[in-house]
Amino acid sequence: MRKRTRLALGAITLLLLWGEWTNWRASRSLTGSATGGSEAVLVLGYRNGGDRANAMNRWRVRAGLRSLDPGAAGTRLILAGGACAGPRSEAALMADYATGARGYRGELVLEEQSRSTWQNIAFAVPYLVDVDQIKIVSLPVHAAKARRYLARQRPDLAHRLTRGAEYRFGEWMPLKPLVTLYALVKHGRTAHSVA
Repeated sequence: MRKRTRLALGAITLLLLWGEWTNWRASRSLTGSATGGSEAVLVLGYRNGGDRANAMNRWRVRAGLRSLDPGAAGTRLILAGGACAGPRSEAALMADYATGARGYRGELVLEEQSRSTWQNIAFAVPYLVDVDQIKIVSLPVHAAKARRYLARQRPDLAHRLTRGAEYRFGEWMPLKPLVTLYALVKHGRTAHSVA
């Protein structure tokens, strides 16, 4: 029994570390070292059916806010997501949380039409063209997917992509392997291409 328990604990530990590693890699994929005075932080919404931001959207807002550079000459926070699961847009629900619970008072743009990650990027582009740095915030594997979409839709903006602060070791640790496996199954990609 002890050997079986050790094997099970070892397998769980390896799975958790794999989830951390793939998300760490994903948080760095397609990001560079663009510099400049202005930035846009694009936070991607998650399906939200209630009248307040759900746990995932609250976390994404917090990750977006910690991605803001206090030394930037100009910062624009863009919250993206239409009303996919409820009467109010994901963007509006996240804005309520950002300004109410988190006290954000800077420039804020709501992109409320999108219903997919591809549309998140397409509809946010007008708010990205005039900044020096672009940070896309979501779960790391999702943010990496969105950065690939930006590179496909607007290759001229891809060199402005920089890292957000969505990855922290240990944060959402049990969820990371599941999210990565979901991305692998849904998109048929290898772990290398997800990251």
